[in-house]
Amino acid sequence: MSRKLIKILLIVSSLVIAGNFVDRNAQRTNAKNIAPIAVPTPEKTLFSEYRGVKIGMLTADVRTKLGKAKEETDGQDQYIFSDNESALFYYAAGHVNAIMITFQGDVTKAPSAKDVFGNDVAPNDQGMIFKIERYPKAGFWISYTRTSGTDAMVNIALQKM
Repeated sequence: MSRKLIKILLIVSSLVIAGNFVDRNAQRTNAKNIAPIAVPTPEKTLFSEYRGVKIGMLTADVRTKLGKAKEETDGQDQYIFSDNESALFYYAAGHVNAIMITFQGDVTKAPSAKDVFGNDVAPNDQGMIFKIERYPKAGFWISYTRTSGTDAMVNIALQKM
């Protein structure tokens, strides 16, 4: 290679490196003006199954464990355990992909946010509680919602990431 070509390559490489450095610094500067989004990455969750059913479990195993569902399809099963407790199990490729648990009316038997996440969650101004956490090592996320009032409702959702 000629010396002239080597010089040109060195100059171009220097400009590329400098451009990346400037671009990263510009991103850092712009990031100061934007509130950061906290993405928790806990190692382990307290709430990883419901009635013995876990994310990734085979559809047939869920049906064996819980018995006949009120409604069954290839994509989901609906179970009603009492007037106050029900659950939907969503399937993808024959495995549990998501679980939605609902407690309504008398929610005294529903898990608390502390039971699910390991710490209390403060209610908002309207008395509602909401929290979502991702568990990358476990491969799913959990959301918890509790409404306020005399006819309270608790929804807990687990979904594969």
